[in-house]
Amino acid sequence: AGKDIEGAVQRLAQMARAAGIHLITATQRPSVDVITGTIKANFPTRVSFQVTSKIDSRTILGEQGAEQLLGQGDMLYMAGGGRIMRVHAPFVSDEEVEKVVRFLKKQGVPQYLEDVTADNEEDGEGGLGIPGNGESGDALYDQAVAIVLRDRKVSTSYIQRRLSIGYNRAATLIERMEEEGVISAANHAGKREILVGGEA
Repeated sequence: AGKDIEGAVQRLAQMARAAGIHLITATQRPSVDVITGTIKANFPTRVSFQVTSKIDSRTILGEQGAEQLLGQGDMLYMAGGGRIMRVHAPFVSDEEVEKVVRFLKKQGVPQYLEDVTADNEEDGEGGLGIPGNGESGDALYDQAVAIVLRDRKVSTSYIQRRLSIGYNRAATLIERMEEEGVISAANHAGKREILVGGEA
Protein backbone atom coordinates (compact mmCIF):
# COMPACT_ATOMS: atom_id res chain seq x y z
CA ALA A 1 0.00 0.00 0.00
CA GLY A 2 2.89 2.35 0.81
CA LYS A 3 4.33 2.01 -2.71
CA ASP A 4 0.88 2.62 -4.23
CA ILE A 5 0.48 5.80 -2.22
CA GLU A 6 4.02 6.91 -3.05
CA GLY A 7 3.32 6.42 -6.76
CA ALA A 8 0.01 8.27 -6.52
CA VAL A 9 1.61 11.21 -4.69
CA GLN A 10 4.43 11.30 -7.25
CA ARG A 11 1.99 11.37 -10.18
CA LEU A 12 -0.15 14.00 -8.46
CA ALA A 13 2.88 16.21 -7.81
CA GLN A 14 4.07 15.87 -11.41
CA MET A 15 0.62 16.59 -12.84
CA ALA A 16 0.12 19.51 -10.47
CA ARG A 17 3.42 21.03 -11.58
CA ALA A 18 2.48 20.62 -15.25
CA ALA A 19 -1.00 22.09 -14.68
CA GLY A 20 0.19 24.98 -12.52
CA ILE A 21 -1.45 23.69 -9.33
CA HIS A 22 0.27 24.23 -5.99
CA LEU A 23 0.19 20.91 -4.16
CA ILE A 24 0.57 20.96 -0.38
CA THR A 25 0.96 17.75 1.60
CA ALA A 26 1.62 17.21 5.30
CA THR A 27 2.51 14.44 7.71
CA GLN A 28 2.75 14.14 11.47
CA ARG A 29 5.27 11.29 11.19
CA PRO A 30 8.40 12.53 9.42
CA SER A 31 10.15 9.16 9.05
CA VAL A 32 11.95 7.85 5.97
CA ASP A 33 9.23 5.28 5.29
CA VAL A 34 6.67 8.13 5.02
CA ILE A 35 8.83 10.85 3.43
CA THR A 36 10.65 8.70 0.89
CA GLY A 37 13.32 9.90 -1.52
CA THR A 38 10.78 9.88 -4.35
CA ILE A 39 8.37 12.08 -2.41
CA LYS A 40 11.17 14.45 -1.35
CA ALA A 41 12.32 14.78 -4.96
CA ASN A 42 8.83 15.89 -6.00
CA PHE A 43 8.46 18.45 -3.18
CA PRO A 44 11.48 20.76 -3.48
CA THR A 45 9.90 23.43 -1.25
CA ARG A 46 9.48 22.23 2.33
CA VAL A 47 8.48 23.55 5.74
CA SER A 48 9.28 21.97 9.09
CA PHE A 49 7.71 22.91 12.37
CA GLN A 50 9.23 21.77 15.66
CA VAL A 51 10.26 18.09 15.60
CA THR A 52 11.51 15.81 18.36
CA SER A 53 14.88 14.77 16.93
CA LYS A 54 17.71 15.71 14.59
CA ILE A 55 16.89 12.63 12.51
CA ASP A 56 13.36 13.94 11.84
CA SER A 57 14.79 17.33 10.88
CA ARG A 58 17.25 15.69 8.46
CA THR A 59 14.45 13.58 6.97
CA ILE A 60 12.40 16.69 6.16
CA LEU A 61 15.02 19.30 5.31
CA GLY A 62 18.23 17.36 4.73
CA GLU A 63 19.87 18.99 7.76
CA GLN A 64 19.28 19.42 11.45
CA GLY A 65 17.84 22.46 13.20
CA ALA A 66 14.08 21.87 13.30
CA GLU A 67 14.44 20.09 16.64
CA GLN A 68 15.49 23.42 18.22
CA LEU A 69 12.43 25.37 17.10
CA LEU A 70 10.17 26.92 19.74
CA GLY A 71 6.77 25.69 18.52
CA GLN A 72 3.62 27.79 18.10
CA GLY A 73 4.30 28.70 14.47
CA ASP A 74 8.13 28.75 14.61
CA MET A 75 9.39 26.95 11.50
CA LEU A 76 12.17 26.42 8.99
CA TYR A 77 11.35 27.10 5.35
CA MET A 78 13.36 25.52 2.56
CA ALA A 79 12.87 27.07 -0.87
CA GLY A 80 13.40 25.12 -4.09
CA GLY A 81 17.12 25.94 -4.19
CA GLY A 82 17.77 24.32 -0.82
CA ARG A 83 18.40 27.55 1.14
CA ILE A 84 16.79 27.40 4.59
CA MET A 85 15.18 30.38 6.32
CA ARG A 86 13.69 30.59 9.79
CA VAL A 87 10.23 32.14 9.68
CA HIS A 88 7.32 32.49 12.05
CA ALA A 89 3.79 31.65 10.95
CA PRO A 90 0.82 33.31 12.63
CA PHE A 91 -0.23 31.07 15.49
CA VAL A 92 -3.97 30.71 16.06
CA SER A 93 -4.87 29.16 19.41
CA ASP A 94 -7.84 26.86 19.97
CA GLU A 95 -9.52 29.65 21.95
CA GLU A 96 -9.23 32.05 19.00
CA VAL A 97 -10.69 29.46 16.63
CA GLU A 98 -13.61 28.93 19.02
CA LYS A 99 -14.21 32.70 19.22
CA VAL A 100 -14.31 33.00 15.43
CA VAL A 101 -16.73 30.06 15.20
CA ARG A 102 -18.99 31.58 17.89
CA PHE A 103 -18.97 34.92 16.05
CA LEU A 104 -19.89 33.26 12.74
CA LYS A 105 -22.67 31.24 14.37
CA LYS A 106 -24.24 34.46 15.68
CA GLN A 107 -24.42 35.93 12.17
CA GLY A 108 -27.40 33.83 11.15
CA VAL A 109 -29.13 30.49 11.04
CA PRO A 110 -27.36 27.95 8.81
CA GLN A 111 -29.05 27.11 5.53
CA TYR A 112 -28.06 23.58 4.62
CA LEU A 113 -28.17 22.26 1.07
CA GLU A 114 -30.15 19.05 1.41
CA ASP A 115 -28.86 17.88 -1.99
CA VAL A 116 -25.40 17.39 -0.51
CA THR A 117 -26.56 14.66 1.87
CA ALA A 118 -29.36 13.24 -0.30
CA ASP A 119 -28.98 9.59 -1.25
CA ASN A 120 -28.04 9.36 -4.95
CA GLU A 121 -29.64 5.93 -5.10
CA GLU A 122 -33.12 7.46 -4.88
CA ASP A 123 -32.91 8.59 -8.51
CA GLY A 124 -31.55 5.32 -9.88
CA GLU A 125 -33.59 2.97 -12.00
CA GLY A 126 -32.80 -0.57 -10.89
CA GLY A 127 -30.68 -2.91 -12.99
CA LEU A 128 -33.74 -5.14 -13.42
CA GLY A 129 -36.00 -2.22 -14.34
CA ILE A 130 -36.94 -1.67 -10.69
CA PRO A 131 -36.47 1.65 -8.90
CA GLY A 132 -33.38 1.62 -6.69
CA ASN A 133 -35.12 2.94 -3.59
CA GLY A 134 -38.81 2.93 -4.39
CA GLU A 135 -39.64 -0.16 -2.38
CA SER A 136 -39.31 -1.40 1.14
CA GLY A 137 -36.03 -2.79 2.45
CA ASP A 138 -37.58 -6.27 2.66
CA ALA A 139 -38.57 -6.24 -1.01
CA LEU A 140 -35.06 -5.15 -1.99
CA TYR A 141 -33.57 -7.85 0.25
CA ASP A 142 -35.82 -10.51 -1.30
CA GLN A 143 -34.78 -9.34 -4.72
CA ALA A 144 -31.08 -9.52 -3.79
CA VAL A 145 -31.51 -13.08 -2.42
CA ALA A 146 -33.33 -14.11 -5.61
CA ILE A 147 -30.44 -12.78 -7.72
CA VAL A 148 -27.85 -14.62 -5.60
CA LEU A 149 -29.76 -17.91 -5.74
CA ARG A 150 -30.50 -17.61 -9.45
CA ASP A 151 -27.03 -16.51 -10.62
CA ARG A 152 -25.07 -18.44 -7.95
CA LYS A 153 -22.82 -15.39 -7.54
CA VAL A 154 -22.43 -13.32 -4.41
CA SER A 155 -20.43 -10.17 -3.76
CA THR A 156 -21.23 -6.66 -2.67
CA SER A 157 -20.20 -5.22 -6.03
CA TYR A 158 -22.31 -7.80 -7.92
CA ILE A 159 -25.44 -6.92 -5.91
CA GLN A 160 -24.62 -3.25 -6.34
CA ARG A 161 -24.45 -3.61 -10.13
CA ARG A 162 -27.50 -5.85 -10.51
CA LEU A 163 -29.77 -3.64 -8.38
CA SER A 164 -28.19 -0.28 -9.29
CA ILE A 165 -27.83 0.67 -5.64
CA GLY A 166 -25.01 2.22 -3.66
CA TYR A 167 -22.17 0.28 -2.08
CA ASN A 168 -23.37 0.80 1.50
CA ARG A 169 -26.85 -0.51 0.78
CA ALA A 170 -25.44 -3.52 -1.10
CA ALA A 171 -23.06 -4.25 1.81
CA THR A 172 -26.00 -4.12 4.24
CA LEU A 173 -27.91 -6.66 2.12
CA ILE A 174 -24.87 -8.97 2.02
CA GLU A 175 -24.49 -8.71 5.82
CA ARG A 176 -28.17 -9.57 6.29
CA MET A 177 -27.83 -12.60 4.00
CA GLU A 178 -24.90 -13.77 6.12
CA GLU A 179 -26.87 -13.26 9.36
CA GLU A 180 -29.82 -15.23 7.97
CA GLY A 181 -27.65 -18.12 6.78
CA VAL A 182 -28.14 -17.59 3.06
CA ILE A 183 -24.40 -17.13 2.49
CA SER A 184 -21.26 -17.92 4.47
CA ALA A 185 -18.92 -15.42 6.07
CA ALA A 186 -16.14 -14.23 3.77
CA ASN A 187 -13.04 -16.43 3.77
CA HIS A 188 -9.45 -15.16 3.86
CA ALA A 189 -9.70 -14.24 0.16
CA GLY A 190 -13.03 -12.42 0.62
CA LYS A 191 -15.05 -15.15 -1.15
CA ARG A 192 -18.42 -16.35 0.18
CA GLU A 193 -20.30 -19.60 -0.35
CA ILE A 194 -24.03 -19.76 -1.08
CA LEU A 195 -25.47 -22.04 1.61
CA VAL A 196 -29.03 -22.51 0.34
CA GLY A 197 -30.60 -23.65 -2.92
CA GLY A 198 -28.82 -25.27 -5.86
CA GLU A 199 -26.30 -28.06 -5.42
CA ALA A 200 -25.10 -28.69 -1.88
